Amino acid sequence: MDKLLEIRNLKEYFTVPSGNLHAVDNVSFSINRGETMGVVGESGCGKSTLGRVILRLHEPTAGQIIYDGMDITSFNNNEMRLMCRYMQIIFQDPYASLDPRYTISQTIEEPLKIHKLYSSESERKARVHELMEMVGLSERTMNAYPHEFDGGRRQRVVIARALAISPKFVVCDEPVSALDVSVQAQILNLMIELQEKLGLTYIFISHDLSVIKHISNNIAVMYLGEFVEMSPKNEIFSKPLHPYTIALLSAIPSVNLAARKKRIILKGEISSPVNPKTGCRFAPRCPFAIEACISADIPLTEVSTGHSVACLRYKELLAGELKF
Repeated sequence: MDKLLEIRNLKEYFTVPSGNLHAVDNVSFSINRGETMGVVGESGCGKSTLGRVILRLHEPTAGQIIYDGMDITSFNNNEMRLMCRYMQIIFQDPYASLDPRYTISQTIEEPLKIHKLYSSESERKARVHELMEMVGLSERTMNAYPHEFDGGRRQRVVIARALAISPKFVVCDEPVSALDVSVQAQILNLMIELQEKLGLTYIFISHDLSVIKHISNNIAVMYLGEFVEMSPKNEIFSKPLHPYTIALLSAIPSVNLAARKKRIILKGEISSPVNPKTGCRFAPRCPFAIEACISADIPLTEVSTGHSVACLRYKELLAGELKF
């Protein structure tokens, strides 16, 4: 299939008093046009930073960002301003990402003005009405302010604003984590519907594997700045190969008592992302770690088509020789 986005050895380090914090460390992947890459991991693993670096909201320390065949890593500010036409973001907290002084229509209209897409106010207003209808907002609410809306409708406004200039790629940074469960389902279904209708490509960032499974084609599991496993979504749920992935899957709640998995409680200290030591960063919490796990860095290795893992003992896990 046609690749829309390709990330090559992307790194993002932040300088802190004690050294370099490795927020994103040597991450590589690609996304096909019209598909969704889910990125899952614990809070603080670097997944939101990854999304921001791809959009150049943070400048990458190293690596390449290839969008539709163009290496945008070295684009200047004016060039990146033009790229905003094609790449947008939906933030986690809809209330914090909306200007409380702007009405809903002003919020959605703002990117149309910035990019000078329509020559007349009447054309812009028509586009605003179209976008509001597209995301399920009533026209009578166009003069309302963000504080008058609940979380679900605020997020619909944020989605409409992101889609106003017709981008093809959207970073979805935990867009449903601040919403009630019933509203989460509505927003997820809306995003899937819009993806099919408009041909959108998503990176969907979340700490919730159930949400990731619902919307993604492929899933990457992130731990302390690194991808430890990547796979098509069905395979990562049926055949997880990394101990961290297995532990995450065990935490998914289920109403089916017969199918409910034993919850795996990870022990040990979390490694510091500041000047990280050589070796697997999950090793201090992994019950299967051996000397080789900490003596050298462990790269992602493709073990089957589209399924890669960074673990020396995945064969033993797959064979059932290692158990939590």
